[in-house]
Amino acid sequence: MYEPTETMASQKREERLRKFRDLHFKRNEARKLNHQEVVEEDKRLKLPSNWEAKKARLEYELVVDQKKKECAAQGEDYERVTLLEVSAEDADRWERKKKKKNPDPGFAGYAEAQLRQYQRLTKQIRPDMEGYERQKQECGEDFHPTSNSLLHGTHVPSREAIDRMQEDVEKQIEKRSKYSRRRAYNDDADIDYINERNAKFNKKAERFYGKYTAEIKQNLERGTAV
Repeated sequence: MYEPTETMASQKREERLRKFRDLHFKRNEARKLNHQEVVEEDKRLKLPSNWEAKKARLEYELVVDQKKKECAAQGEDYERVTLLEVSAEDADRWERKKKKKNPDPGFAGYAEAQLRQYQRLTKQIRPDMEGYERQKQECGEDFHPTSNSLLHGTHVPSREAIDRMQEDVEKQIEKRSKYSRRRAYNDDADIDYINERNAKFNKKAERFYGKYTAEIKQNLERGTAV
């Protein structure tokens, strides 16, 4: 009489234990996944803000270098092969974009000129992946230094790197010695000067005091000045 009841109670207990084990397993799985997500997010936060753009650029440069090697092995001109793959519409769009990007407004200060030169020089850098891997193996754990690492004075640049830097500096000196040109004249700009000397003075005054006198200038132009 009591056996069916005991059997049903045992089955219910086994069912509850099975559900409990499933919940325990799912909780452990969720804990592992959450920990992995936290670790990945911490890695992403420690990366530079422009890491994705730099990574994409380096990958693109590696593809370009590989294609150049293939063209050289086949005896083809890389520039010619690349131009054959570009449509006229894309070439025209890139040319317009190139003119709009980073226009040269002329000398506005030594800080701005230094920044423009830095951006131009960094764009010319080509990564040496073989040297990177070689240095990584030589340094070992010190390749990613910590607060206890002593690396000052241990790095000795290669002769090729020194020659490359010397050649680049000589090119900059030669370019500066030949650099002499007038800035592009803007036909749409307001004429508020009587000669070239007065124009230079007005540009300097506008650069330093323009934001303070903008409202006064607008009132004078509208004729509503008090």
